[in-house]
Amino acid sequence: MSCDIGKKFISYVESLEILENIILKDKATRLLPLMESLGKVLACDIVASENNPEYPTSAMDGYAIKFDDQSLESIKISGVNPAGSDNENDVVKGFCIKTFTGSLMPNGSDTLIPIENVEVQGENIKIIQSVPFGFAVRDTGESYKANEILIKSGTKIGFAEIGVIAGLNMAYVKVLRTPTIAVASTGSEILDLGEISTNKAQIRSTNHLTLEALGRIYGADVKQMGVVKDDKNSILRLIKSSLETSDIVVTTGGVSVGDYDFVKDIIKDELGATILFQGVNIKPGQHIIVAQKDDKFIVGLPGFAYSSTVTFILYVLPILFKLKGSDEKLKIVKAILNTKLNAKGNKTTFEACNLQLKDGKYYADFDCKKSGTSAILTNMLGNIGLLIQNEVKAPLNVGDLVDVIIL
Repeated sequence: MSCDIGKKFISYVESLEILENIILKDKATRLLPLMESLGKVLACDIVASENNPEYPTSAMDGYAIKFDDQSLESIKISGVNPAGSDNENDVVKGFCIKTFTGSLMPNGSDTLIPIENVEVQGENIKIIQSVPFGFAVRDTGESYKANEILIKSGTKIGFAEIGVIAGLNMAYVKVLRTPTIAVASTGSEILDLGEISTNKAQIRSTNHLTLEALGRIYGADVKQMGVVKDDKNSILRLIKSSLETSDIVVTTGGVSVGDYDFVKDIIKDELGATILFQGVNIKPGQHIIVAQKDDKFIVGLPGFAYSSTVTFILYVLPILFKLKGSDEKLKIVKAILNTKLNAKGNKTTFEACNLQLKDGKYYADFDCKKSGTSAILTNMLGNIGLLIQNEVKAPLNVGDLVDVIIL
């Protein structure tokens, strides 16, 4: 899908629909040792190869008996059945076998009477408190049955998944390959970390480092490409080389309408990529451009620090989630507004707000947040969210319910 570059900017909702409808030809997978798969996304269903437990098993320490024998004055102990032993003795009427947690239930038994419920009298036990039929016996397939799908493809592997997979004796797991994001800042006026300023027109770039941190937090491998000057050939080489080793190439700056804004032209004219959209009716970040080349993506973000951070969250993260093959989404909650918010015109706006959870409800305010341009990254400090104000001209009042993206 592409948009007509000559048209007005598309809406935020339209841009999300375009991302949602992206179809990937292939999802690269890799085989990892079990513990290295933690935090990765499964590339196949995990199916039980056998019942668990495979045979009836004791869930407590006690005596394996026939249920009806609880009415007897005493029951003779005919043997001991430690965990891990393949006991060959059967339980017959009037006899029991001492059995431990995790042991196979002896043939002929159907109930386990706990140690605490009996008195041992020499070679016999006397039951002082009876139990229901089948007590403390784990039935065949209690945990899962053979051929049952235990974990579905697309699941993010956590501690429980590790345990279940280990129980199936799977030393290796097929997972989706972790997507790689290449990040670069463009601009002849910007300085990389550690560079010394030589004139007052230069500014310190934070974008490429902020976005690298965001990408890593959300589970991507990130290739830091640093700072590249406003030179068309240099930017083209950077993007081309990044596409060879990365799934998403993200640049900041050079997407507006200035004489030195080369990024948008390179993406449109030099790379043979399909423009998914260029220009979205949002604030900040309206000049964003997103393109697809095979199963790879190029995203040109604005140069201001707050703008690039917000648009990375709105657009790069959803692409990352899709490439990961996971069901992750940006988390949006309803919050009660504690501060009046003036109308922002006819754009969908994203404003950093303080977000607090009290008595099960979220509250949003703008205390200590600064007003100004889209360069104020310090507004992202603290326990914050992005308050979404849709394309409406009406103000929001104290007590209104608002949508907030939790970061």
